[in-house]
Amino acid sequence: MRLASVVGTFLLFCCGAMCAQEPCFADLVIVHGHLWTVDPQHPRAEALAIRGGRIVALGSDAEIAQWIGPATKKIDAQGKSVLPGFIDSHVHFSSGGGEISSVQLRDANTPQEFARRIGEQAKKLPKGEWMLGGTWDHELWGGTPLPSHDWVDALTPNTPVFVSRYDGHMAMANALALRLAGITRETEDPPGGTIVRDKDGNPTGLLKDAAMDLVYRVIPPPSEEQLLRMIHAAMDEARRFGVTSIHDISSTEDVRGYQILAARGELTLRIYCITPLPQWQAPATAGIRAGFGNDWIHVGALKGFADGSLGSTTALFEQPYNDAPNTSGLRNEMMLPEGNMLKMALGADKAGLQLAVHAIGDKANRIMLDIYTEVAKQNGPRQDRRWRIEHAQHVRPEDFARCAQLGVIASMQPYHAIDDGRWAEKRIGHERAKTSYAWRTFLDQGVRLAFGSDWTVAPLNPMTGLYAAVTRATLDGKNPGGWFPEQKLTLEEAIQAYTMGSAYAEFREKEEGSLTVGKLGDVVVLDSDLFSIAAERLKDAAVRYTIVGGKVVYEAAKN
Repeated sequence: MRLASVVGTFLLFCCGAMCAQEPCFADLVIVHGHLWTVDPQHPRAEALAIRGGRIVALGSDAEIAQWIGPATKKIDAQGKSVLPGFIDSHVHFSSGGGEISSVQLRDANTPQEFARRIGEQAKKLPKGEWMLGGTWDHELWGGTPLPSHDWVDALTPNTPVFVSRYDGHMAMANALALRLAGITRETEDPPGGTIVRDKDGNPTGLLKDAAMDLVYRVIPPPSEEQLLRMIHAAMDEARRFGVTSIHDISSTEDVRGYQILAARGELTLRIYCITPLPQWQAPATAGIRAGFGNDWIHVGALKGFADGSLGSTTALFEQPYNDAPNTSGLRNEMMLPEGNMLKMALGADKAGLQLAVHAIGDKANRIMLDIYTEVAKQNGPRQDRRWRIEHAQHVRPEDFARCAQLGVIASMQPYHAIDDGRWAEKRIGHERAKTSYAWRTFLDQGVRLAFGSDWTVAPLNPMTGLYAAVTRATLDGKNPGGWFPEQKLTLEEAIQAYTMGSAYAEFREKEEGSLTVGKLGDVVVLDSDLFSIAAERLKDAAVRYTIVGGKVVYEAAKN
């Protein structure tokens, strides 16, 4: 069928009898673009039209001209890329908004600079207010020494400090925060966590995984007003980068905040709320199933944790770490006692909820595949489970095919490869690194990829993710041809993972993820034609317009 025929059919469907009486015009058109639609039926076009929040036509400039009326907003793409809005499959959204205005430690490259920034931020805070966020990276100063409370205690006598490593699996508390949390040398390590101690057995302030909860439980939650400010700050960031939908690792407070903003008409992106797996009985009792909701907010996915992170040496591996042979990682507390994760997974799956479980180390990934296999055996076949593994970073060679057989979606963050690739082989050696961040192997085995950022662990900007997926050039400049280049993706494959792949992972592939007639009008217009620039320039491409439901929510300032 010719595109013009498809357009004409939808024209009648959209406008009904009114179209027989008078012309139907679009609310917004984009012309003179290089549209990569991610729709295999019509992969490329020059222009599109949106009416009533949905795409009503795709085609050439001449074909779309009929949709332009006196009130139609017209965007000239100037020959640059026009893509579906990016769908970030893994973010920590409200906390990301909060961290924007908190202490910035991500590029602090010495212990002295780390301490100085904390001291400067403390001067800005009211007495007793917690300093959070930070997202520090000790690998920037060679991996040792690890942060210690005595670096900052003299600078923060009245400010409780709890600043996290950028992966969220290790954090440093100052002496005041340790005192408020009641952590002393007598405090035992909690299941799934580690209290790091000095040679005399005293806590250094560094806490790993479940041990961090000892502090988190005494930090007061943000007020409703603070939460809404945090979400607004995060939405500002998302608009700037062309992110039109997110899969958010949400608390119940976050879900409430999103509902408030939706009722006010203030949401500028769509949200799939992924709530904690241990709370699975609440949605199950309410009869909620995966994908329940509307075009703005939907629910029904549950986030679990199998292990920690590579950078914190808490990701769970079959064999010990090369640079820390006394450990092979930690099981998350959700995996304890033995059988707890399976019990939760069985109940949630039987209720029709989606499982999205964090697994980074090869043993954690293997265990989760074992659990998914057992759930399918006990609960029986189900048409549309769409199990997810979040991160799926380090996988045994034999487990890629198992992912495909089980229909597991690999929800991955390509930026992690070019970040962790600076030092990952120091941790796990060359052989295990061969099947790390293995996007090509997953695709070749028939596994669906859903790409995201893990913001604020990594930058929210999808351009950095596309760059990472296509080049695998590590941030230290030591692998310009790509770190394990056999795992690179094409640009088309990377965009697909960031759009249709993520849409499928949230049960929304019929509504989002491609520029297709009838789908929601979520579109991004860039300042470059991604398909005509060198791969190393992808990270420098910027967004000119972000459009959600046919409305421009971001327009770059003109030079």
